[in-house]
Amino acid sequence: MLNVNRADPRAARLSMHNGNELKIGFFGANCSSARTATVAPERWLASWPDCRKLAVIADDAGIDFLLPIGRWKGYGGPSDFHGSTLETMTWACGLLGATKRITVFGTVHAPLFHPLIAAKQMVTADQIGEGRFGLNIVAGWNEGEFEMFGVEQRPHDERYDFAQEWVDVVSRAWSDEEQFDFDGRYFKLQAVRAKPKPFGGTRPLIMNAGHSGAGQAFAMRNCDAFFTSTGDARLAAAGTAQQVSDEKLIEATARKVADIKADGARIGRAIEVYTQGQVICRPSQKEAEDYHHYANVEQADWAAVERMLELRGVTPDKTPPAEYAAKRMQQAVSGIGGNPYVGSPDTVAEQLANLSRGGVRGIAVSFVNYLNDAPYFCAEVLPRLAKMGLRG
Repeated sequence: MLNVNRADPRAARLSMHNGNELKIGFFGANCSSARTATVAPERWLASWPDCRKLAVIADDAGIDFLLPIGRWKGYGGPSDFHGSTLETMTWACGLLGATKRITVFGTVHAPLFHPLIAAKQMVTADQIGEGRFGLNIVAGWNEGEFEMFGVEQRPHDERYDFAQEWVDVVSRAWSDEEQFDFDGRYFKLQAVRAKPKPFGGTRPLIMNAGHSGAGQAFAMRNCDAFFTSTGDARLAAAGTAQQVSDEKLIEATARKVADIKADGARIGRAIEVYTQGQVICRPSQKEAEDYHHYANVEQADWAAVERMLELRGVTPDKTPPAEYAAKRMQQAVSGIGGNPYVGSPDTVAEQLANLSRGGVRGIAVSFVNYLNDAPYFCAEVLPRLAKMGLRG
């Protein structure tokens, strides 16, 4: 179980109001095509009616959380990948009003939202959900999106200095009962009043994904859940081998998780580790693998894949051909940067259980089409995880 003091008034939030050992959420449903850069006609369109239907299905099935992507501009390509998106705070409010148990996150780009406005929006969402709102804070990286707003991107490490002040302002707005001033480098605020406070007198769960040293340090200081990829753990376990044994993968994942938790412990923080991946689950292994190849490779939106790589400085003129081809394929088959969990219900359940055995607290999963695929996942994989003692 989550290592928290049950006398802690935030224990219910930290556990997402349930006792599931392995938390499972749905990731990216607010964006067209979600986490699969594909031109397959059945791809996810992220309409509001479909998002609402998905939230009710997830809530009824016992899924723990919904995590949106903060995206303002798509990546082009024939599918216009991520070209149609729903803003995450208002999306969260609507879904919290339509559900009863599930935690719903808002993903907020700190440089694009004034912290007092964001704090008020999040309190409103939290009041609607009666303590079921969570914050996924993003410092920002996509230059093209910032240009849309006329906001200049700060140097990398300074982004986290700004984000720290932003969090500090939000924190005080959530907690200070009396009027306060704030005299920072980026924010000069006078006579601030902020009422009501978050539901139940405790603050929302905060999640962050930081890959750099500055990003990870920011997450350790401020967040309850650190969102990371376990792909590097898989590579470490594999070495030069083509296949990775479950034991080696669990050991490599455990080392990664232990390192993250140790970083948090050094500053007195108990951090839980979450990851993400694409799930394709079918009655047989062959059916799942065939569909994964169809959706992620045969029908891949290669122009969108190449644009995403370009934004990270990976281009054919800067990268050796074999390396570029490998990165291009990996981006497509992985569900744009996660791990693919592909197979029968037994296989997928075992893969997810291995994450828990390695110390991962939870995973946010995506599908090619949530309404087509999530019901089968919930009906077949969740009961198998329950039999393993990982879910109620």
